[in-house]
Amino acid sequence: MSLKIPTRTWVLIGDGEKAIVLRNAGDEEYLNLVVERVLEHENPPTREQGSDRPGRHADAPVPGSDQRSAFEEADWHRLEKTRFAGEIAKRLYKLAHQGRFDRLVVVAPPQTLGDLRRTFHDEVKRRIIGELDKSLTHHPVWEIERHLQRG
Repeated sequence: MSLKIPTRTWVLIGDGEKAIVLRNAGDEEYLNLVVERVLEHENPPTREQGSDRPGRHADAPVPGSDQRSAFEEADWHRLEKTRFAGEIAKRLYKLAHQGRFDRLVVVAPPQTLGDLRRTFHDEVKRRIIGELDKSLTHHPVWEIERHLQRG
């Protein structure tokens, strides 16, 4: 089943490090996606972002025990992906509020799609006409068109 993407609909292709906003200059049957804007966010792996070992805390006081447990290490890479999704959501809200687009299709891997859903403003949510959980940010536009027409 393919997505129906009317003329002038915006298509957000995103992941935790890159977002491409495309506009359909074609019609529902023959997509002609044109790049409106590209947002990129540098997000090195957690091992390059964290500088300290995980913290430790004392367990419940037990007489004669000095037992300590480690806090779980933060996944800085994942946190940055979530933060970037929030940044994308803010920009789309601003553009929606300015009346720059009426309809939106969102294409992102499942985790990013969830992050976006949680951070989209109602004004953006009302404009979403379709979603696809797929990672397409590193594909050329002609290939993105083919994936969207196949669904």
